[in-house]
Amino acid sequence: MLTYPTIDPVLISLGPLKVHWYGLMYLLGFLGAWLLARSRSQRAWSPVRKDQVEDLIVYAAFGVILGGRCGYVLFYNFDKWVADPLWLFRLWEGGMAFHGGLLGVIIAMLIYARRIGQSFFEVTDFMAPLVPIGLGLGRLGNFIGQELWGRSTELSIGMIFPHDPEQLVRHPSQLYQFALEGLLLFCLLWWFSRKPRPIVAVSGLFLFLYGAFRFAVEFVREPDDHIGFDLFDWMTRGQILSLPMILVGVILMAWAYWFHNKTRVTSP
Repeated sequence: MLTYPTIDPVLISLGPLKVHWYGLMYLLGFLGAWLLARSRSQRAWSPVRKDQVEDLIVYAAFGVILGGRCGYVLFYNFDKWVADPLWLFRLWEGGMAFHGGLLGVIIAMLIYARRIGQSFFEVTDFMAPLVPIGLGLGRLGNFIGQELWGRSTELSIGMIFPHDPEQLVRHPSQLYQFALEGLLLFCLLWWFSRKPRPIVAVSGLFLFLYGAFRFAVEFVREPDDHIGFDLFDWMTRGQILSLPMILVGVILMAWAYWFHNKTRVTSP
């Protein structure tokens, strides 16, 4: 059994002001995305110029925060929100959802693409490889904050989280997600997008890979206490929300290469 490294979730405490590791991870994620975007924006085929990167990150940040919060409320705590509508705005009480954040970023990129005069999918193809940095760091924040831990296990890679009231040996599923949704997803997308690809292909690959990785990790991640399993006594809310991502990702990639090949053949 592994030993959980005792880390105070609060990085800095200044009187009533507390800076949590999780919040810092968000800032580092946006900073990393900004640095990578500035580097990639200098390529000749980039749809985003270097002087447009700051606005891109600002739009994405609003999409992540607003969409992530709304998604958490609607997808995971709708009944609580109906009983207390103002709870939506109490961000300090925690609660973000990736799938909501994704929808928020999609809306933000629609607005941003129109503003800079580029197509939506050209912008999302540029943006997709930047996202895993924030995803991976966010999962590290979950691990430090002892949130979203895994199911019980007898494997040697399990650990006991000090804040777990049941004190079970559990999968450190946050670290699995860090490795898959953060490191591996970044490496694959960055490698795939290192040269021009058919439009929509990078966005489709992101949706497919994230959906597949999230679906897999959900088998060892503890379901939300107030939700449990949604289907067949084994399928979680996260898996249900990830299935459309997998399907849409496959469709987008197939369409991207079909349209690309068709255009190449029919071009004079």
